[in-house]
Amino acid sequence: MRPTFFFFCFIYFLPAFAGHEWNKNEDGYSLWLRYNSIENKNTRKTYSQYFQTITVAEESPTFQVIKAELSRASEGFFSTAANFISSPRKSKNVEILLVKQHHLYYKELSNLNYGSYKIISDRKRHKITLISTSEDGLLYGTFHLLRLLQNRSSLDNLNITESPKLSFRMLNQWDNLEGSIERGYSGKSIYNWDELPDIIDERYKDFARANASIGINAICINNVNANPNILRTEYLEKVSKLAEVFRHYKIKLFLSANFSAPMEPSATPHTFKKWGGIGNLKTNDPLNKDVISWWKNKIDEIYKEIPDFGGFVVKANSEGMPGPQDYGRTHADGANMFAKLLKPYGGVVIWRAFVYNHQKNEDRVKQAYLEFIDLDGEFDDNVLLQVKNGPLDFQPSEPPSPLFGAMKKTNLIPELQITQEYLGHSTYLVYLAPMWEKFFRFDTYQSGTQKSTIDGIIQNNRQKLTGIAGVSNVGKDSNWTGHHFAQANWYLFARLAWNPESDVDKITSDWIRLTWSNDDDVVKTIKGIMERSLDNFIDLQTPFGLPVTVDGPTHYYPAFSHRNGTYWKANSNGIGCDRSSVGTDFVSQYHRQNRDLFNNIETCPKEYLLFFHFIEWSRKINNKENFYELINRVNYESVRKMRTDAQLWDNLKGKVDLKRHQEVNSRFNKQLYDAEQYHNNFLQFLQSIRD
Repeated sequence: MRPTFFFFCFIYFLPAFAGHEWNKNEDGYSLWLRYNSIENKNTRKTYSQYFQTITVAEESPTFQVIKAELSRASEGFFSTAANFISSPRKSKNVEILLVKQHHLYYKELSNLNYGSYKIISDRKRHKITLISTSEDGLLYGTFHLLRLLQNRSSLDNLNITESPKLSFRMLNQWDNLEGSIERGYSGKSIYNWDELPDIIDERYKDFARANASIGINAICINNVNANPNILRTEYLEKVSKLAEVFRHYKIKLFLSANFSAPMEPSATPHTFKKWGGIGNLKTNDPLNKDVISWWKNKIDEIYKEIPDFGGFVVKANSEGMPGPQDYGRTHADGANMFAKLLKPYGGVVIWRAFVYNHQKNEDRVKQAYLEFIDLDGEFDDNVLLQVKNGPLDFQPSEPPSPLFGAMKKTNLIPELQITQEYLGHSTYLVYLAPMWEKFFRFDTYQSGTQKSTIDGIIQNNRQKLTGIAGVSNVGKDSNWTGHHFAQANWYLFARLAWNPESDVDKITSDWIRLTWSNDDDVVKTIKGIMERSLDNFIDLQTPFGLPVTVDGPTHYYPAFSHRNGTYWKANSNGIGCDRSSVGTDFVSQYHRQNRDLFNNIETCPKEYLLFFHFIEWSRKINNKENFYELINRVNYESVRKMRTDAQLWDNLKGKVDLKRHQEVNSRFNKQLYDAEQYHNNFLQFLQSIRD
């Protein structure tokens, strides 16, 4: 058992204070870690006294990170350097103290998940104590405490226990070695591979710091459509330097592995042919002893360079990527080959369940279930099956994947998409937390489960390993995410990864206060804009769950005629795809309660109506208008609502910093122009299809 670490912080209760505490020239780089100067003199004086002396009785790279964060906060809030000493005996007035080995709270915290911490305040003694059994917990607790200060929260009678509900809280970066990002909309990759390992960009440290501040503890740094070259020795030397930066912030580094790395990938698409293999084998068969030996040697090499390497993320037999099925093997055969080789090092393999092939004569949304359901229980215990939240492909509105209710003996982790692939890229303000909250609260009705909602299933005791992955929206733009409000999706993903049962309403308010303003009226206005944004977007681009209405190359521009017939059917009689029991029978992949709900047009939730049913234009939906009239009205009103919210944002001029206000205004102008064009295209399509 690791020794107990204690972090004591003494501070008086202060009333909440709201003011214009922002820099007029902010560019968004600081994200939610702004620590801007406190303008109110009394508040500034009272706060600053508690940063006068900080005692650190332990030294390690992570303790240095904690000290640096406290220093940054002191300099940002009060324009004074923090004063660190090595022993509390050297000061009669110690406000912040880090020590080690203390009997209090040890048993309680040691029974919680790794990285847990407690924050307790004593009003009479004006004392706050932050306690953890690990450096990880001290790091997360430090950021939590600073959030309380940033938000001017009450520090009176605190009794907070925080414990991460999921073991792996991961970002999947779809970054390519030549500097591009697949489905990335905020500039080039942050990784300068030509400069590594000699030059370590300061942005790597800032990226790790931002993720640690919200509890992210794992990052896969390369595209799931993996270039095999990432496994070459010269690249592993570069990767090890990134791992060194991440390690100080308690973040494990993962790599996406191309299944064909041991040989020349001649059976894969032309985009992989030019890279060549990095082995000299004639096969990638996961049961072949030479293939197993090649991967063992490569994994040994990786752990020699990166002792705390997390493991591999693998996309196989999907969208042309190579995999075990090329050799008549199963997904379990492929995943278990990696798992057995990684296990001695404590590594894991994350195997993606996003598999489809247009060649197969099946409704695409059925394919993942059909390929994996018979393999339940066949995966090794250090395999995590990564399942997209929906059965299709990160659509704005689609039902949860039935795999979450079907598989009982496999470690499942959801894959959410933070980057806005089908959601207007970084041009549109679309806040995704409401989508994720609905996903987590979905009841699968899985029998024999203590809690059958998805948030319960992915953390319940039947899973040896737990986790969640989010496809990152980070790039080289000065504000990291392209759109200032896209930062919220990164932040909320991480906070929900820490605890999928979190209060989304509260976390949303937290992000606004940390990022924009503590003014209650400003918070209320921004929060309303954010909470309406997803429904507005859905009503415009995917009304009633109509999936994939955008073009193939960009996933941005309207492509109704092109997509019709593949993902849904529209003709002079109606629109939608019949996935009911008399259609493709996709509904039968759900347990009875959800199958019956989705199967009946009358009970099917309206947001999934066209996903599950073909609806006739003349069908009366609300006893006042037929479906054709309804879908037209909803689509039109979405643009009007966007216009209203853009005006509400414009009215905040002078209440948030000017530079960021103007940049968001510019995005709103583009969003409104595109929305008008999209609306017009949709109406033209509907009119043409009915003629």
